[in-house]
Amino acid sequence: MAHILVPPVKKPLPVAPIATRKFIDPQNMDMSVKPGDNFYLYANGNWLKKNEIPASKTSWGSFNELRDKSVAAMKTLLDDAAKTTTKGRLYQMVGDFYSSGMDTAAIDQRGFDPIKADLARIEKVNNKTVFFDELAYQRSQGNGMLFNFGITQDRKNVSKYLPSFGQGGTSLPDRDYYLKNDGRSQKIRDAYRDNVTKMFALIGEEPTQASQDADVIMRMETALAKAQMSRVEMRDPYKTYNKLTVASFSQQTPGINWADQLVKFGVRNQDTVLVQNPTFYKSLDSLVTATPIEDLRTYMRWNIIKDGAPYLSDAFVKQNFAFSRVLTGQKVQTPRWERISGLIDGSLGDLLGQLYVQTYFKPEAKQRMLTLVDNLEASYKEHIKNLDWMSEETKKRALNKLTSFKRKIGYPDKWKNYDGVTIARNDFYGNVKSVSKWRYNYMINRLGKPVDKTEWSMTPPTVNAYYSPVNNEIAFPAAILQFPFFDFDADDAVNYGGIGAVIGHEMTHGFDDSGRQYDADGTLRDWWTKDDADNFKKRADQVKEQFFGFKVLDSLKVNGQLTLGENLADLGGLAIAYDAFKKTAQGKASGKKAMIDGFTPDQRFFLSWAQVWRVNMLPEQQAQQIMTDPHAPGMYRCNGPLSNITAWYQAFNVQPDNKMYKKPEDRIKVW
Repeated sequence: MAHILVPPVKKPLPVAPIATRKFIDPQNMDMSVKPGDNFYLYANGNWLKKNEIPASKTSWGSFNELRDKSVAAMKTLLDDAAKTTTKGRLYQMVGDFYSSGMDTAAIDQRGFDPIKADLARIEKVNNKTVFFDELAYQRSQGNGMLFNFGITQDRKNVSKYLPSFGQGGTSLPDRDYYLKNDGRSQKIRDAYRDNVTKMFALIGEEPTQASQDADVIMRMETALAKAQMSRVEMRDPYKTYNKLTVASFSQQTPGINWADQLVKFGVRNQDTVLVQNPTFYKSLDSLVTATPIEDLRTYMRWNIIKDGAPYLSDAFVKQNFAFSRVLTGQKVQTPRWERISGLIDGSLGDLLGQLYVQTYFKPEAKQRMLTLVDNLEASYKEHIKNLDWMSEETKKRALNKLTSFKRKIGYPDKWKNYDGVTIARNDFYGNVKSVSKWRYNYMINRLGKPVDKTEWSMTPPTVNAYYSPVNNEIAFPAAILQFPFFDFDADDAVNYGGIGAVIGHEMTHGFDDSGRQYDADGTLRDWWTKDDADNFKKRADQVKEQFFGFKVLDSLKVNGQLTLGENLADLGGLAIAYDAFKKTAQGKASGKKAMIDGFTPDQRFFLSWAQVWRVNMLPEQQAQQIMTDPHAPGMYRCNGPLSNITAWYQAFNVQPDNKMYKKPEDRIKVW
């Protein structure tokens, strides 16, 4: 999901009586639109007209509303922690970090002093050997550059961690920004080059030198972009799985001794690595070999400036935002308190998360969610058993995978304590670096230890959910368990159309075009018969082609291949949630007594689904989403699956002359 608290200080505000709340509000709908022509606009049209995008946002929709509430809740907690000096380490850590980030006078006074030591180190790099030494040192400090490196689970031996090398080294959101020659891409490249020039000027470079340095950055990053796989290619878990011995990896890159590099990374006694894209590293080796040492120094200096800019003086922050405006269309910078709250959530998420859960999460929500998951799983079992395109052999394995899903609801069972992180009230940049170094060491220290399956990939205040193929787990952070996804006082139609479809979505990721290639214990292993795999692909290709047909912005269309996994998850999730809803008392009810605010239970279910996806988005942000986001825009996430659900046609009397109508034989059913 996308990828899916007006807060008091001590406890949540009391819930308003149900009589005053409309979980499906007709005032948000545009009844002039026929539901069968554009259900998204029918369900959300007036809301979209009434809710302009705030100047500090690039989009505004259901997710944004919840995220704003979550961020406001975090601010309340952080303000409280910042005023407290007697509540122990947890409050001290998050409170002092927040205070340091909000002390703009002290930050401005330091200018770019915090990065001068690193810039001075780089000036001493006088040959390729020292260059790689410095590269390793900077990585250990949290300044990774040129390529991506991490410690990840071995997809074919999920109980073991291995060093993993990924492509990287570029700054723009996607390689296509460097390679495409349309007007939009050229405008962004020009703005990026201007941004690099101005950033170098902020550390005191003369205009001519700053411009020349910007040329170096554009040249090197373009070369790295050309070597990268596309986002579509990277969705193939087999294509990106390349297990190599360290010796053979080094043989492919004559200018880079990976055994030596790994030791400098802090990695010892490892003779095997995973390489996402070996071709990228061959190109990287050639690039470094052919690039003068002074240009390599320029590249390193740029990465120090770029990574540090958000945490330096106002001049750097403003220049950062000036480029961001071109990229996203955002008119006004996000308030500083909001940026710092998000930073702390991303840096010390298990500390802030504890405060969030204590204050805002109802324990009974966890039990209600577990019940919903049980109901969705039961519905999914029936769907698998009734598939007419899958053999009994593969069905048995699919059911085993489904019942093996691990469930994570609300928050972790155990919290990280961040031992070794030092947070000072008067050193914002130092705090950021302390967390970065801790995160790197925490990652390196995984090697040789059992895989910790209790860890979460999101923090409790995150409005989102996820599925992990290597752990075969579904996770729903505390913050998503709110309206419009979930509400204790809402009828089942609303909850099943909201959080029920989210649960079904995450379950279906285990069976989408990528997730289906992992088995019940998370291992990348083919458990399908050839005929069943062919039958799946035939249906998945239909979904892919449906979404390729959606035009979003002038010449931009939805990338049906990039978004295929999410589109399959939406279609499966909605179908599974609907059938689970039909087993509830409300789902079985009919007649006028079953209607609420003039809508039948089925209508409320589909209207609930639609209101989750309502969003207004700036054109620049929408263009970026089409290029980089595996999720389709909200209108198509809403309408695309619906046009394949026969129950929706019946609920809203959709007829052949309606624009969304598909003949029964053309409606796609995968799961």
